[in-house]
Amino acid sequence: MFRFIVRRLLQLIPTLFGLSLLLFIWLRRLPGGPETAILGERGTPEMRAAIRRNMGLDEPILVQYGRFVRRMIKLDLGTSTSTKRAVTTEFIERFPGTVELTITAMIIAIGIGIPLGYLAARRRGRFLDHASVGGSLIGICIPVFFLGYVLKAIFSENLHWFPSSGRQDPTLEATRVTNFFVLDGLMTREWDAAADALWHLVLPAIALASIPLAIIVRITRASVLEVLNEDFVRTAEAKGLTEQTVRRRHVLRNAMLPVATSIGLLAGGLLSGAVLTETVFAFSGIGAFVAEAIGQRDYPVLMGFILIIAVVYVLVNLLVDLSYSFIDPRVRVR
Repeated sequence: MFRFIVRRLLQLIPTLFGLSLLLFIWLRRLPGGPETAILGERGTPEMRAAIRRNMGLDEPILVQYGRFVRRMIKLDLGTSTSTKRAVTTEFIERFPGTVELTITAMIIAIGIGIPLGYLAARRRGRFLDHASVGGSLIGICIPVFFLGYVLKAIFSENLHWFPSSGRQDPTLEATRVTNFFVLDGLMTREWDAAADALWHLVLPAIALASIPLAIIVRITRASVLEVLNEDFVRTAEAKGLTEQTVRRRHVLRNAMLPVATSIGLLAGGLLSGAVLTETVFAFSGIGAFVAEAIGQRDYPVLMGFILIIAVVYVLVNLLVDLSYSFIDPRVRVR
């Protein structure tokens, strides 16, 4: 198991190197160069020359790449051209909101998707099976932003059950510790603030979880059906093991391998997919900030977003790979 973990950690090195190289090339291939992206079309030649000197763009390409990598290691992502603040500072303030939304969406997707997929496989050909398959198709087909507007119109504007925007009621004088509003409320024992933050998460999390939920249901169903037809399951049943033992030790454990892989891929996708959801619900996370940066051509923000999402995506999938050692006993003996 130790060698398996070391191999996975070593595989991060070429991945992060390739990511840094792609980002470096992207910055150098911007229309008119980075100086035009920062100054706009009205920048004078003198201003462009000054920007190039300050950014070291007049130095050899290998020197520029080395400086770029050092800046990335120090999390020096530059300054936002729209807010005039450090991009790292902006992300530290806004990223917790996106993480809270993503975690809530994954809890909904996993908590409903795995049991529903398992029950659909156990009742193959019955009403629950047909309903889950049909519902998963609908969940995959409906765009996230459209579902968000529908949920907002029904449950917020008409029924007034949930708030329509924001992360928390601005009238609450909540204490900020980590910028994770739910966690801050629990840490400071401000239960009303924690409950209000959770209430604001419900609608955007449901909208964001719709596609992962549908995918997890279908993958779980297919995986369970495949495992149920394996010889070791029939052997366990023939030995007289209880249904609960067969389900927990043989069926679910072996069926979770492809599900765990899909969860790792979906978690990284949710972080980038939160842009539309946060825009619909005016949720103050990194997604809404990036949506504004796209319209304003704020390239330092876009570069930082790509870098952070890619690193988080890699780390999440690393954790998924490590979880195999607890799910699949074959990994531990390698």
